[in-house]
Amino acid sequence: LPILSLSSACTPTTKRTRISHGTLFKCFRKGVQRSGVTLVPVGQRRLEKAIAQFTSSSGSDRSVDVQWMPYMIDPGTNPMGEEFEAYNRRRWGGSGWTHDLRAKGRKDGAGANFENWKWWPNTYKAHQLVRFAEGKGIDSSTSNKVLFEAIYEEGENISLIDTLVRIAADKLSLSSDEVRSYLESDAGGAEIENDINNGRRKYSISGVPFFVIGSEGNEQLPYAMSGAQSPNTFLRTFATVLEEKDE
Repeated sequence: LPILSLSSACTPTTKRTRISHGTLFKCFRKGVQRSGVTLVPVGQRRLEKAIAQFTSSSGSDRSVDVQWMPYMIDPGTNPMGEEFEAYNRRRWGGSGWTHDLRAKGRKDGAGANFENWKWWPNTYKAHQLVRFAEGKGIDSSTSNKVLFEAIYEEGENISLIDTLVRIAADKLSLSSDEVRSYLESDAGGAEIENDINNGRRKYSISGVPFFVIGSEGNEQLPYAMSGAQSPNTFLRTFATVLEEKDE
């Protein structure tokens, strides 16, 4: 799933903390951060654990909203997607590197056991679906969870418009005709490309997941973290950002 920056907002009474992090669609150089794509659902789960603990321990006046932004895993992937094992053999000689990642997903209860990962998708159209769903009031975290599940657990090829239309209708209750028209017309394509380029330029993202955490209206530089951080790391960063906001 992409990866640009995902942004969330931690909203204590009069304070608003923004969290940006890369999504599951990440562009990386050959041999670099190849595990990132599978670590994104793990990173998402750990972030959610931290948010739940933060909001429950800090009082009801604080909430966190997460928005995912796009970033391509590998723009050179066939637009129709590629068979998982064939892609891994071509890029890295095999898929053995995924064994440890699958174990991490199961351990963290990431909702991704990677039991039926059949395709290495080109995620461009999936980014467009996420953007379309946002326009219909569906938050990006919900859309991305659905796409994670489709890729890793259901063996779906989310490169294909037909697949995305079906997922949108069955899992997100969106109009099939509207989704198909949006995707086939390449609506939002320029915006997706712009978001991806902004993420590269602004944060020099070279691995996924990638998190940027700062406070809205605060001139302090945001905190940037690469990798599936522990819940405690997120909690410490939340606390630091809020302390700086109070200064």
